[in-house]
Amino acid sequence: ASRALQGIGGGGLMVTAMALIGEVIPLRDRGRYQGAMGAVFGVTTVIGPLLGGYFTDHFTWRWAFWINVPISVVVFFVAAAAIPALSNRTKPVIDYAGILFVGLGATGLTLATSWGGTTYPWGSPTIIGLFVGSAIALCVFAWVESRAAAPILPTRLFGSPVFTVCCVLSFVVGFAMLGALTFLPTYMQFVDGVSATTSGLRTLPMVIGMLTTSMGSGVIVGRTGRYKVFPVAGTAVMAVAFFLMSRMDPSTSVLVQSLFLVILGAGIGMCMQTLVLIVQNTVDFDDLGVATSGVTFFRTIGSSFGAAIFGSLFTNFLHSRIGPAMVASRAPAAAAASPEALHRLPRQAAAPIVAAYAESLTQVFLWAVPVALVGFVLALFLREVPLREMHDSTIDLGDAFGMPNTETPDQMLENAVERMLRGVPGMRLRSIAMRPDCRLDVAGLWGVLRINRYGQIYGTARLTDIADYLRIPFEVLEPTFARLIATGYARGDGNQMWLTPAGAQQVDYVHSLLVGWLVDKLARSPGFDGRPDRRVVEAALNRVAGRVLAQRDWNDDRPTTKIPVPTP
Repeated sequence: ASRALQGIGGGGLMVTAMALIGEVIPLRDRGRYQGAMGAVFGVTTVIGPLLGGYFTDHFTWRWAFWINVPISVVVFFVAAAAIPALSNRTKPVIDYAGILFVGLGATGLTLATSWGGTTYPWGSPTIIGLFVGSAIALCVFAWVESRAAAPILPTRLFGSPVFTVCCVLSFVVGFAMLGALTFLPTYMQFVDGVSATTSGLRTLPMVIGMLTTSMGSGVIVGRTGRYKVFPVAGTAVMAVAFFLMSRMDPSTSVLVQSLFLVILGAGIGMCMQTLVLIVQNTVDFDDLGVATSGVTFFRTIGSSFGAAIFGSLFTNFLHSRIGPAMVASRAPAAAAASPEALHRLPRQAAAPIVAAYAESLTQVFLWAVPVALVGFVLALFLREVPLREMHDSTIDLGDAFGMPNTETPDQMLENAVERMLRGVPGMRLRSIAMRPDCRLDVAGLWGVLRINRYGQIYGTARLTDIADYLRIPFEVLEPTFARLIATGYARGDGNQMWLTPAGAQQVDYVHSLLVGWLVDKLARSPGFDGRPDRRVVEAALNRVAGRVLAQRDWNDDRPTTKIPVPTP
């Protein structure tokens, strides 16, 4: 019961951390954060066994659990202070039935694969009953999810080929990764004769590879939007690493072992967090949390299955070898159960038992190769769809550490429109002026937009007001507006200016193009399901136009006295 409670807490922390990244971190930074998450996961995967070995060697195994108490207290207060409160105007609905049945199904399958071939024969009523009961529970879970108001794993997500393949790949990565890594300390202690602490230290090279590729792949995916290469390359590298590890024997040097582990870590790092990043960038924003937890769930289940199945394989491999090894060694039975007792034997007496362990464990690594190759084949079928650009999102909340939105949908839309107008080079006046149906150059378009905006706000546009706002001499602007008056797009009376029908037509032309451009960009945003209503976007644009429209192109498209007079 205590371990189950610990698992509930740990699982919640893992999913919450990754879901928060998708919730509050801008798209431009999400790849970097997910890469860092993968790196942290890799480091802790190795540091945990290292600390556990140290506590076992120098204190007591109970410290492996006690150490979590102060860490949990620190995490509690840090989370309370640092995690932003997300607004939710509706009462959350918890899918208790879904949680119950998926828990029953996953637990039953894990127990069946753990006990099968070790505690109970594979054909025993206990193992068969666990498999049958788990299958029934998972079928009921699928039925419940198809009817739940707020399912923990909506079945509609599996209609996306990207999500489906990512889930299967996560299962395979977890299966191969923790399934094989579980036996690395065993190999080093029984075959190499090192302590539990040293065996943990010897796995650190894997962290180097994992840190490098996890963070690097996250940054590259975030910048380029290309992601398929990483699961494909990662699973291939994992297969190569497992094959190399299957060639190890008692004479393999520490340097060679470390090289193999660096390669394995590099392969794992390319796959692990990239899959989460892909899913978060391809599902609807409303499904962000459940999609993240879905991918994490499949990886966790894969890890459990991998550890259980590889453990069963190791037991069977060792069982067939340890008997003849004990006869050849003439050592007491206790020598085969403890690495310390084994390596206290004379070298010749220990050699047959060490060889039995080495052959059994390398067979486990060899069986991990086809699992990684299955992942490689699945990765080839992963569709590469365009990821949302960082400026395409209505929930891109700023630079670096974004805070969550608590505004109304209209306010969120206005903020998105304003960010797009200010920061995106795709809708410059220069590009509009180059269109064949545009009658003004950049300076002319800027001028009519400025006159229109000041006219809407103040009733009339004054040259001196515009110059004062921009903090430049009005003589710099005067030639631009004089050309507009001379060519019939504006009329003036001293310092005051108004648009003519021809000038108003050019403003409407720019406005129409701008609305269409915004609609296209918002259609690719995680905040919209489908294409947003043009009228809604136009209304939002009108509300923010006073803050942005007249100012946005001054830095890049401002008129100068060198711009020639446009032809009417």
